[in-house]
Amino acid sequence: MTQAALHGLRRLVIKIGSALLIDETGHVDKTWLENLAEDIALLRNDGHQVLVVSSGAVAIGGRILGFSARRVRLEELQAAAAAGQVRLVHAYQEALGKQKIDAAQILLTPDDTEVRRRFLNARNTLEKLLEYGVVPVINENDTVATEELKYGDNDRLAARVAQIVMADGLILLSDVDGLYTADPQAHASAKHIPIVDTLTDELFVMAGKPNSEFGSGGMRTKLLAAGIATHAGCTTIIASGDCERPLNALANDGKCTVFESSASPAAARKQWLAGILEVRGELRLDVGAAAALRNGKSLLPVGIVQIVGTFRRGDAVTLVDASGSELGRGLAAYASDEANAILGCRSDQIEAKLGYAGRSVMVHRDDLVLFPETQ
Repeated sequence: MTQAALHGLRRLVIKIGSALLIDETGHVDKTWLENLAEDIALLRNDGHQVLVVSSGAVAIGGRILGFSARRVRLEELQAAAAAGQVRLVHAYQEALGKQKIDAAQILLTPDDTEVRRRFLNARNTLEKLLEYGVVPVINENDTVATEELKYGDNDRLAARVAQIVMADGLILLSDVDGLYTADPQAHASAKHIPIVDTLTDELFVMAGKPNSEFGSGGMRTKLLAAGIATHAGCTTIIASGDCERPLNALANDGKCTVFESSASPAAARKQWLAGILEVRGELRLDVGAAAALRNGKSLLPVGIVQIVGTFRRGDAVTLVDASGSELGRGLAAYASDEANAILGCRSDQIEAKLGYAGRSVMVHRDDLVLFPETQ
């Protein structure tokens, strides 16, 4: 199945818009969702890992509670989200289950992607689900988010998820098949744009306003999402889901707009780490640990000889070798008090020291960057 726009993209985040998933009565379109689940199964058979970010809970809940989701107060939207989320995830569970695929529900708030220690928690959970072959079905936690803290649309949430899991590809499925020079519904002369190398102000001017009864986004939010994702090294694709087999169509040269990234997710992440200005502490390493880092390994507690400073899990720390030279920096998997407790310990000794089975690494290799002169 994997061809054309999806070639070379191993880990995919697929965002499903409400207008695709919810029919005119406010119910889940089960036939469409079952076809999507079949596409996901084919992608997985081709070696892809798949995460789904799905809208629809508020629209479903609004029907259950008997009001239009566009004309209510925040607390009513939260109630609708709570009522609709159960049915939404159950629909995914049923559709994916027919393909013998297990699903898991993940609800995120902005803090889960912006605060580094919560970012790490979310990433570790998602990584473990992927490791076990489970498809995460992700939505914003609308039941607790306040108006000031909401993402505002699931396009940007999907981009943040792609950033968290270092995805290669972000697919935004909606009722349009890509970016046009003008609104194609209003301007017959509008031309489709197949590839975007750089996001410009001119492209945002082209973006139209949302016009779906159930959706909250529009082309502008998709451009914002593409900006987040491509900056994180993730190729972004806007494609139509308004067909029987949307992912199959995309994999077989279906019309879309591809926003290309100039760097890989790993390279983009390391560039971000290198630019962090607020460093909270310092880890001083022995010769063996420094050599292991240069060989692409994670930093284990056994290779640390001293902890300097006070920091929390997820804070940036400096990595220093035995000669006092700065090797690089990374995100600490433990707070400084716990780090001191397991200083110099082997991974199999961590549980005895902390009283719980913690992570085996102090800094994961995905969360560290070495400065060029030390590599």
